[in-house]
Amino acid sequence: MANHISAPITTQNLNENAPGLLRNAIDERIVKIRPMSTPVDQLSRCGSSRHAGAMTVEYYSVDTKATEATLSSAFDGGEGSPYSNNMATYLMRTSNDSIFDVSETILVPDIANDKGEPIVLYCLGKAENGTGIRISPVNCSDGEGNIDMPGMPSGTRLVRMGRAASELDVQSPQFAAIPRKASNNCQIFKMQVEQSTLAKIADKEVGWNFSDQEEAAIIDMRLGMEKSFIFGSPAKLFDTVKNEYLYLTGGIWNQTDNSFDLPITNLSENALISLFSKAFTGNNGSKRKILIAGTGLLEAISKLTVNRIVRGTETRTKWGVEFKEMVSNFGTLYLLHSEIFDQCGHRNDGFILDPNYMTKYVHIPFRAEQLDLRTSGQRNTDAVVLTEASCLILRYPKAHLKVIGKV
Repeated sequence: MANHISAPITTQNLNENAPGLLRNAIDERIVKIRPMSTPVDQLSRCGSSRHAGAMTVEYYSVDTKATEATLSSAFDGGEGSPYSNNMATYLMRTSNDSIFDVSETILVPDIANDKGEPIVLYCLGKAENGTGIRISPVNCSDGEGNIDMPGMPSGTRLVRMGRAASELDVQSPQFAAIPRKASNNCQIFKMQVEQSTLAKIADKEVGWNFSDQEEAAIIDMRLGMEKSFIFGSPAKLFDTVKNEYLYLTGGIWNQTDNSFDLPITNLSENALISLFSKAFTGNNGSKRKILIAGTGLLEAISKLTVNRIVRGTETRTKWGVEFKEMVSNFGTLYLLHSEIFDQCGHRNDGFILDPNYMTKYVHIPFRAEQLDLRTSGQRNTDAVVLTEASCLILRYPKAHLKVIGKV
């Protein structure tokens, strides 16, 4: 139901009776100003944002539980220690004991039994001293039915499979994905535009007015914000001159450790398919992501011959940005060139962003404030200050990928 007020409409009335209306209207105007130059900022404005009650935002991120580990030391095999009438127990030392629980089955895909089948193990629990796991082989026996476990070298893969419960079991070991707490700072981005009274009334060759200056200022402001949102480093600094703290935001580049080295000199399609594989497997992400590429990376991709495995001929417009669509059997990448990467020393690199798992926190929504410098006796100008305090965070770090171009 609409709100009706018996008073002149002011910004205060609008904020009280239609919260977000002014900000949404401003954002709708901002996203139309050179969206191709600032894709990350563009995506953050087109998606949902959250209000930040303070300049420092604390949030939790969580990744899916690892599906495999490797042997950290060679496994000797043999008969093992008796456990029951048809089970023997062995100790295995792995690179990540914590992912294995009692009752889980484990596949050893690279080691076969005497029938040529990959070995399957049953997890009996953690080792008594806390290092390694106790397992029993499921399909390792000699011709007489005796358990005969083959040896395995260090580095052998162990893949988690389903849990196996007995008929009377009503419980299983608990599964818990503990999120990691992290924080980021909302940075106050500002841009001031001024025009003197004489400049305003003077004749001009073209129709250049104060609104045009505001638009140019917004372009420059968004370019600066884009660099901070991608490559910024979080910090809280104390300015002794201003006698107050300054908050710097952290960029999304450093919010994920997930990376892929891509040889871009004579880039092959096989290498590109490996990139798709890395981007779309082993994480809880979407099947449509965005690859923001520097000039060197884009040049290498553009020189590839297109075939039926990876297609890059379709153009798509989403969120006000025009992308080149690259389709593979693993998923779809929307390719976009960004000169921001060139300017920030990442000409050969790129970033694969899953927009579904990026969140914008806003402490001060984007707004334009009129400054009365004339009445205050400072300058005979019309002045506007553009302000926003915000930051970006990645919810599932493994759903995003840093692409490191190797020359």
